[in-house]
Amino acid sequence: MITAAALTAVAAHPHWVGGGAPWLFFLIPLFWIGVFALIFALVGRRWRRARWAGGYGPHAYWAANATGGARSAEAVLADRFANGDIEEQEYRARLEVLRANQQPPMPPRG
Repeated sequence: MITAAALTAVAAHPHWVGGGAPWLFFLIPLFWIGVFALIFALVGRRWRRARWAGGYGPHAYWAANATGGARSAEAVLADRFANGDIEEQEYRARLEVLRANQQPPMPPRG
């Protein structure tokens, strides 16, 4: 019965027997290999970007400082105080100076 089904398929598609284009058979695996490679490349790219944005990888510093790489002066001052580089009195004095010299935000254009 299996032989009859195989012979029926051969009889229905005679161009596959004894000529035609048997090399087309190799295009099917190549197509699927290409599809899977494309899927893995896209998934891998999204995964790497998500990790970099989360603070890992070679671009973690730039992803964390997406505002042009410049941290606010208050954040730098707070880090220095937290690390013990400056004392509380100096921290409060410098913070007061920073806030006094701070420019007001620009109004939205509309």
